Amino acid sequence: QDTVVGGTDTTSTIIQWVMAELLNHKEKLHKVQKELSDLIGLSTVVEESHLPKLRYLDAVVKETLRLHPAVPLLLPRRPSQSCVVGGYTIPKHATVFLNVWSIQRDPSLWDNPLEFNPERFLNGTDQEWDFHGNNFQYAPFGSGRRVCAGVALAERTLMYILASLLHSFEWRLPDGEDVDMAEKLGLVLRKSQPLIAIPTPRLCGEGLYV
Repeated sequence: QDTVVGGTDTTSTIIQWVMAELLNHKEKLHKVQKELSDLIGLSTVVEESHLPKLRYLDAVVKETLRLHPAVPLLLPRRPSQSCVVGGYTIPKHATVFLNVWSIQRDPSLWDNPLEFNPERFLNGTDQEWDFHGNNFQYAPFGSGRRVCAGVALAERTLMYILASLLHSFEWRLPDGEDVDMAEKLGLVLRKSQPLIAIPTPRLCGEGLYV
């Protein structure tokens, strides 16, 4: 039950961030929708079997999680022995937090780290840029044995909901301006202001929306 509740809460937050970034970058939004149209067509809805083929949407989700990790500080750790990490001595049993928000915006690790650029995740292998922390510069769900227990649920749910929303509707902002991307810090990294967007049916046939 905890896995389902935790995964659902953070997933809804990530969906809002993805939609906000795409509405601020219309060329990326159009690219996602073209990928969906080319693969699925406008006369049918998204099915689970489509998800592995949506490479650009997958890159958009990964780039959003790089800039806006749902949990900016991973759960604390306590080393069983004193150790030195990056020139810093970590005492035995000290409480250590991993600031994944800062790591994923570090200019020594990422080119143009503040730029929303999903294309950066189209290079490299799936294992290099997966959600399981195999590359320590990108670990929005943690890494190793203590990786987030809800990562599989979150990944599949995110892709299905986003693909359905972006395939089924055109989206616009009510005032035509850019989205305010200010963050509200907390255990979960939320937008400071909720996203408001207006959908317009995109598919052929009203029966597809029943």
